[in-house]
Amino acid sequence: MEASKRFTTWSFPAAPDSRKGTVMSRKSPKRSVTDVLTALLTAVSSLIAALVLTGTSAATASAASLTEVTDFGSNPGNLRMYVYRPDNAPARPAVLVAVHYCTGTAPAFHANTQFARLADQYGFVVVYPDANVSGQCFDVSSPQALRHDGGSDPTSIASMVRYTLRNMNADPARVYVTGASSGAMTTNVLLGDYPDLFKAGAAFMGVPFGCFATTDGSGWNSACSTGRITKTPQEWGDLVRNAYPGYAGPRPRMQLWHGTEDEALDYVNFGEEIKQWTHVLGVSQTPVLTDSPQPGWTRTRYGSAGTQAPVEAISIQGAGHSLPADGMAARAIAFFGLDGSGGDGGTTTGPVHAIGSGKCLDVPGFSQSNGTRTQIWDCSGGANQTWTSTSTKQLTVYGGAKCLDATGTTAGAGVAIWDCNGGTNQQWDHNADGTLTSVRSGLCLDVTGASTASGARVQLWDCHGGSNQQWRLG
Repeated sequence: MEASKRFTTWSFPAAPDSRKGTVMSRKSPKRSVTDVLTALLTAVSSLIAALVLTGTSAATASAASLTEVTDFGSNPGNLRMYVYRPDNAPARPAVLVAVHYCTGTAPAFHANTQFARLADQYGFVVVYPDANVSGQCFDVSSPQALRHDGGSDPTSIASMVRYTLRNMNADPARVYVTGASSGAMTTNVLLGDYPDLFKAGAAFMGVPFGCFATTDGSGWNSACSTGRITKTPQEWGDLVRNAYPGYAGPRPRMQLWHGTEDEALDYVNFGEEIKQWTHVLGVSQTPVLTDSPQPGWTRTRYGSAGTQAPVEAISIQGAGHSLPADGMAARAIAFFGLDGSGGDGGTTTGPVHAIGSGKCLDVPGFSQSNGTRTQIWDCSGGANQTWTSTSTKQLTVYGGAKCLDATGTTAGAGVAIWDCNGGTNQQWDHNADGTLTSVRSGLCLDVTGASTASGARVQLWDCHGGSNQQWRLG
């Protein structure tokens, strides 16, 4: 077989946990190892076909190489850390954590997926965790794994991210995570445990946060894997919020992928993930957009129709436990915004999150009257909270019908909506520190009095870098 067509099988065998000298079973007491392996190895042939398409190892395309980091900080999961930093990485690069499947390794995931090649193209750093136990699965089941800084594998991966930010001058505003199968489950867990670290995730064939939870020491949850665990959106959302009690900041966006014939992690889990993350992000479960970007794909977007919607879900008709296939990694990179496009057609569409309050930039009462002052409000995904950042630096709302307009050039001037006219009072610079500054005045978009209450007015003010002047689009 050609070197460019290597692949690795994915499965969930029972595994001794060498981290603490104990044994962590990777199966339910009601399901034998043989049953688990039989169910999962059925997926091997389709998985092989998918990974054949993932292209050559990035190591053949660049002088950069995969490097192991042996001392990255707190490591309760006893994981190994590998980093790929392309030669063209900028001084302050973005970070993508790429998490492998059961029986996989970090070097194999590096070699047999397209993330490193895309890093060469766009200049971001890739961190590859390695599940250093027999079976090579990540812990997404234990109580420790399902809470912020609780211990086990997620805490180790958070340490890897912090090491990368600290030692590679990486950009904390651009940290993302993706993974397949066990890595997709880990993606869900990391977004729940560490919303303060990650800005978005892309999960290929996963399950909702908390679905695989067990209390008997087992790492396998048959009820979840077979699609027999369903909850209300509120219940799923509460599991995520309870992972980090007291956290009130912005929540990461989520992209979800699943094959309709997945024989290892039932397709029901795809719908449950959608319920969970739309609820967490405060957007409707009714899609804003439904389309088919490729034959056999059904894509839905929630809260926004743009490339960087709060939640995007892609269902692959007829696919088994065999993702990502060719081209899917590039779509994940576009969802993160790492491809440099800023979204469809050079624009980005979505809510404008006020970092200090966790609320969204809002036009009161869905008004389209010129001069209506903007405010912050609980995020709803409505048209009055859906903004497009254009290539000409405008922030438009209502599909481009109105522009965000600075009504003056002095501190305290109001910020309203108005017919778009191309003036510099309707142009905004989005800065590396998260501030939005008026091109005409240089003043910052500011929540009055640093309020976190719904209905607080938005104004211009002298820039000071406070959280009430920090914003995130999408």
